[in-house]
Amino acid sequence: MTKTIFISLPVADLALSTAFYQALGFERNPQMSDDSGSCMVWSEAIKVMLISHAKWRTFTDRPFPAKGSAGHMLSLSLESRAAVDAMNAAAAAHGGTADVNPPEDHGFMLTRDIADPDGHLWAALWMDTTPPQQA
Repeated sequence: MTKTIFISLPVADLALSTAFYQALGFERNPQMSDDSGSCMVWSEAIKVMLISHAKWRTFTDRPFPAKGSAGHMLSLSLESRAAVDAMNAAAAAHGGTADVNPPEDHGFMLTRDIADPDGHLWAALWMDTTPPQQA
């Protein structure tokens, strides 16, 4: 079996969150989804489990993080600067927040941070992986 990471996120509105992640380019895996959670696939090795608050409570009674707080930020690499801009726009258009931090453009790398409808932070990033030219 390929090593895989499953990122579990509690969400207040499963349908809204599922639509949000689909708008960003994730695909919903119906075999691993039901009315209490959606398995959203980014790649063969990265899956995000969106879990309703009621189902989340069966895993832990620890408090939910306050909306607007940040305990972590996950980064998704994209194929181009345009893809980073498109993900940022999709976040804003589908219930999330675009540019929650100022964009960082270093020429060889562009990062724009977004938040999903529950405030979970993601960085959309592009990096030029072309080796630098020798002088």
